[in-house]
Amino acid sequence: MPPLQNSPARQSGPQPAPSRRAFLAGAGGLVISVALPIKVRAQSGEETVLGAAGRGENLFTPNAFVRVSPDNLVTVLIKHIEFGQGPMTGLATLVADEMDADWAQIRAEHAPSNAEIYGNAAFGGIQGTGGSTAMAASYDLMRKAGAAAKAMLVAAAAQRWGVPVDQISVANGIINHPGSGRSGAFGEFADAAAQQTPPENPTLKTPDQFVYIGKDVPKLDTGAKSTGAAMFSLDVYREGMLTAVAAHPVKFGATPQSFDASKARAIKGVIDVKQVGDAVTVYARNTYAALKGRKALTIDWDERAAETRSTNAIAAERLDAVKNPGAVAGETGAVEAALAAAETSLEAEYVFPYLAHAPMEPLDGVIERSSDGGVDVWMGSQLQTGDHMTIAAVCGLEPAQVQLNTMLAGGSFGRRAQPTSQFAAELAATFMAAGGETPVKLMWTREDDIQGGFYRPLTVHRLRGGLDAEGRITAWEQTIAAQSFLAGSPFEGMVQNGVDATMVEGASVIPYAVPNFKTSAHIINNPVTTLWWRSVGHTHTGYAVETFIDELLEKAGKDPVEGRLAMMTDEKHARLAGVLRRVADLAGGMAAPAGRARGVAAVESFRSFVAQIAEVSIENGIPHIHKVWCAVDCGIAVNPDIIRAQMEGGIGYGLSAILFNELTLEEGGAVAQSNFHDYRSLRISEMPEVEVAIIASDAPPTGVGEPGVPPIGPAVANAVRRLAGRTPRRLPMIKDLQA
Repeated sequence: MPPLQNSPARQSGPQPAPSRRAFLAGAGGLVISVALPIKVRAQSGEETVLGAAGRGENLFTPNAFVRVSPDNLVTVLIKHIEFGQGPMTGLATLVADEMDADWAQIRAEHAPSNAEIYGNAAFGGIQGTGGSTAMAASYDLMRKAGAAAKAMLVAAAAQRWGVPVDQISVANGIINHPGSGRSGAFGEFADAAAQQTPPENPTLKTPDQFVYIGKDVPKLDTGAKSTGAAMFSLDVYREGMLTAVAAHPVKFGATPQSFDASKARAIKGVIDVKQVGDAVTVYARNTYAALKGRKALTIDWDERAAETRSTNAIAAERLDAVKNPGAVAGETGAVEAALAAAETSLEAEYVFPYLAHAPMEPLDGVIERSSDGGVDVWMGSQLQTGDHMTIAAVCGLEPAQVQLNTMLAGGSFGRRAQPTSQFAAELAATFMAAGGETPVKLMWTREDDIQGGFYRPLTVHRLRGGLDAEGRITAWEQTIAAQSFLAGSPFEGMVQNGVDATMVEGASVIPYAVPNFKTSAHIINNPVTTLWWRSVGHTHTGYAVETFIDELLEKAGKDPVEGRLAMMTDEKHARLAGVLRRVADLAGGMAAPAGRARGVAAVESFRSFVAQIAEVSIENGIPHIHKVWCAVDCGIAVNPDIIRAQMEGGIGYGLSAILFNELTLEEGGAVAQSNFHDYRSLRISEMPEVEVAIIASDAPPTGVGEPGVPPIGPAVANAVRRLAGRTPRRLPMIKDLQA
């Protein structure tokens, strides 16, 4: 794939890479890089030119991120996958600003899969994207990479012109020596700059010197995605490639016992049918034949270990579990004594359903044997290190023999971030089962994805709260029951003392001062496969905490905004209080026109702070959201337009979930939903007007991909309670309100 830019030319597709010798012979310009332990190729298909600089424990290897070519283009290698959340533009902005480049000369492409250089410090050094960490983990790194490139270009110009470095200035991609009137573009000095020694600690700009940081700049991927020039793994075709689709078990935990593929093999274009793991896979010359062949299969499933209960039965099991405390996740004071002494009390149970991620592009990938006996892979990999190592293991190769090309992806919301690299494993196994020589494209359809599991876990909460005679909240007990998808994965360290951190985040500590507090959790696993979902635990803890606090404040006769602010007494919650004040000012208070009501919620997630007020009416049992006001504090706002877009997108995505979405297992264990007709997204006519205020900050930047989601559900629910007299506690809302 070509580097992303504002107006890219269409390319025919990934081409075989030239040999290393041929590429190096024709290479020119400044490539800020370090020696890699394995051969790598950039997504464009060109081998990355690798120089020799230091390597060590520090993940900051500034010279693996920038290329300046003689034609004056600056290409920024982005180690985080781009699936719509903006890292290609955001991280390229940092480099462009420190280089004083012209934005028109900036390009971006995915970096190779290599954890030693492109590891995510927030993930302990593995390469991957998630937890809204891309900007937070790369802010200083990418700025230093840009500053180092600029310093080397300036040094080269000073040497050529015979002038002191400190007499040279750079602006809009032009290097100037005002004293002599000489100037030149980056490309003119690229070769000479490559001979300079990279500075270990390049000087960074101060905020008052920023040119692009904090400003709206055109996204680098918009043009290519608008014209169809952008390439996704679905667009990759290799010579002689087979398309494979798999028939997965209808019930979770089932395995193939036997199958009859005679009718499938008789279909024109079908090449073979094989059992691959727990699936029966059809290989064909094209997608149509593969899908038709799969439909013709007859499979006898062994369901002895399968989940055969309905979701109602699974929920009932968890509702029973939360009647008693679980493993303690957070505790202060004596909650039972405080509840017993309370003047007024409130108890509530919440049921949050299984949710699919439902990205626009389902899972797909391509794998082929490379000329050196390894494999080349093209896929929208979100956790490159895990996928890379898994593919190597399944194919019986050393990691150095695997070339993983990260492709653009049409959304994820957590779906592509698989702790066990399930799809990568299936892709590699499908390839090996076919002989390991013929290129294979493995495709999941939307029905495969929606019915194939890896859902947000079905989660139940039970809360008990107490008020004293003065209306002060004196007791808070919260018990949670859900599955853990981390056990047995590389992330199982996040489960400590019986507590899965992703289940209780946002609930083990709350921003409100309550003297007697306890949160505990039950891990109850079953065969339904689950996964993190956009904003992970906050998607349900934010809803439970923010609706429950709202009801307690209402019982105390307190204003929902002022009541919250009065309880945010700890300085560490000052920024959350700040966005709450700002959104109240933005909305002009909580008063709403006749027939409507407003609800508020404030949630800290992924080190960012978001508060929202939703104005709602109810029409035919369905909440209609007219407007949402949103205030966000995510530290330094690198790209305000991307921040606003992520808040708007998070609100729309969250509304789909809380209003309409659930995955249900029927009695017997089969999934009822299959596509957008019965797992529906918010319609464009249902999207509210959204007004976003970004809090000015000099704090380090934090994430925005997920934090827009958690507050919207409780903000709407709190408005609905004022209209309907009760909080929807069994989501989706339309199911609760129409019950």
